[in-house]
Amino acid sequence: MNRASDSFSMTGMLLAFAMSMPFLAAASVQAMDEEVDGTQVDISESAQEQADEDAALKERRQRNAFPLPPNDVDVVGEIQIVEARDEDTLLDIGRRYGIGFEAMRMANPGVDIWIPGEGTEVVIPSRYILPPGPRKGLVINLPEMRMYYYPEPKPGERPVVETYAISVGRLDWSTPIGTTRVTGHVKDPAWYPPASVRERHANEGRSLPRRVDPGPDNPLGRHAIGLDIPSYFIHGTNRPAGVGMRVTHGCIRMFPEDIEYIFNRLPRGTEVRIMNEPYKVGWASGQLFVQAFPPMEEDDLDEARSYNKAVQEVVKVLDQHPAGRVDRDQLRAAIQTSNGLPVAILEEPGRDTRDVARGQESPSLW
Repeated sequence: MNRASDSFSMTGMLLAFAMSMPFLAAASVQAMDEEVDGTQVDISESAQEQADEDAALKERRQRNAFPLPPNDVDVVGEIQIVEARDEDTLLDIGRRYGIGFEAMRMANPGVDIWIPGEGTEVVIPSRYILPPGPRKGLVINLPEMRMYYYPEPKPGERPVVETYAISVGRLDWSTPIGTTRVTGHVKDPAWYPPASVRERHANEGRSLPRRVDPGPDNPLGRHAIGLDIPSYFIHGTNRPAGVGMRVTHGCIRMFPEDIEYIFNRLPRGTEVRIMNEPYKVGWASGQLFVQAFPPMEEDDLDEARSYNKAVQEVVKVLDQHPAGRVDRDQLRAAIQTSNGLPVAILEEPGRDTRDVARGQESPSLW
């Protein structure tokens, strides 16, 4: 037998042995690729696609995390403008940047949700006023349909805030407001629909079993985080296109990749504050900003009451840091638009703004 035959025989024996041991099979195939190509390892198309996907996911996670600013600064992030690709929907673009359905729709009036068109400029509403209250644990703002997470920094690390798009409870199954905590983590959960949910499905001509096993038909997705509120979870989804809408039975729904990322980083016992704050107010670079979202339908706020509620939030912030004069027309316009984009409302520095507080009961504000 010549050297070539010996080499062929030994290679065949090695491959046969490796195929009987899966963890060696991939290594042997790679070694054969190296032998054939000399110095370069072949990377399959699927492996390259996975690498590209992992890189994009890492970049997105970095986009959604911001250094925690000093206590006298409340705004993080920046508005971005990107161009749509031919195959993009507005939802595709939003998901790449961690933005949900309604936020993308409101920030881009006049842009077709399903076919924005190649080269169309799309606004990414990625500037946020941090929610009021302590900057710790998990904070969920229902009208904003957004979550803010303040992970405990490790020694030597700079504190950060992470923010994620969420879905919340629909009008007839509102997500409860208040303070709770994380009670546990479940991988590949089964879903046990409440009787009220099964009854509603039955009335709509759709049957729903008492138990939905883990898998592609499970609306909880692959990860669920329990809350100290019976039957309420933070979970993934098998329908990511609905993230950023009021579509759940009261639970908090996240993009699958987002909940997978925080699943093991959100400790049991973490405080969770669920708030209903359509008007957030905060400081940045010596300017006062308001970020307005459509109020929850059940709150039934008309224009006058919406404005008065926003004024109350402005006054709370100004009581802590009085400076400048509020442009009431700009504030009114922000409330009327309620598109989720932070708007500067300080007219000029150095003048007292208590006229806004005094005038909030007066029709002349309108």
